[in-house]
Amino acid sequence: MTKDERLSLICQHLYSHGESTIQTIADIADASLATVRRDLLSLENDGVIHRTHGGARIAKSAGVEVAFDLRENQNLFAKRAIAEVAYEQIVSGSTIFLDAGTTVLQLARRLRLDPLPLSVFTNCLNVAQLLMNTPGITVVLLGGQLRAENASMVGALAEAMIENLWFDQLFLGAGAVAPDACIYSLDASEAQLNQKMLARAGTTLLLVDSSKFDQRLTYRVAPLNASLTVISDERLPTAWSAKLDELGCRLLKASNQTPAADDAKP
Repeated sequence: MTKDERLSLICQHLYSHGESTIQTIADIADASLATVRRDLLSLENDGVIHRTHGGARIAKSAGVEVAFDLRENQNLFAKRAIAEVAYEQIVSGSTIFLDAGTTVLQLARRLRLDPLPLSVFTNCLNVAQLLMNTPGITVVLLGGQLRAENASMVGALAEAMIENLWFDQLFLGAGAVAPDACIYSLDASEAQLNQKMLARAGTTLLLVDSSKFDQRLTYRVAPLNASLTVISDERLPTAWSAKLDELGCRLLKASNQTPAADDAKP
């Protein structure tokens, strides 16, 4: 394990479990106590953690950043596989919108590797930064209120900008797809902006890994319908495949090509 991988693992453990002892961290990282102490000192100097007597905990100011990193790394191989299929659907020379979801971020990473001539609009700071100065790609970032939890721009200004635009393709993530066959979000402003995106796109591709199905969040975005192409992974339950077919959704399944146990690894 490299130092960067070890630091990421320590951060994820502390975010998930709260305060932890140095011995526990050393066991999880498979590192010596001396190495872990140096890692913790480095993370404390960066303002990411606070060291305590015999242990450490995440700094309050670092919680949001670590939470986003955790979401990005959950089901990572499935998200990358979905992004690969989504990349194959992009129409060269078109105008597309990339949402602020972590699976959509993997699509942006794929575009960075093999650029296409595109106009890319996004409300995600991470997507804009990732694609900045990528040959052939023009990037436009929506204005508005910054929602730190998702590194996204939301609110009235972002919605007003969307209403004056048209996208050939929208690549949309989802916080959850509930049993009522509707897309849901954790945040009201995010859900409202997603609704505006859907209304201004010629084609919408929903990028959602199988773990998001049969989950519930607070704010409804939209029902699944025949206008959507759903891209998920091979672990999507058969019942959901059948339901999507009944709804008229086009379903594309990506092959994860890795064991399920590996999906949580960075």
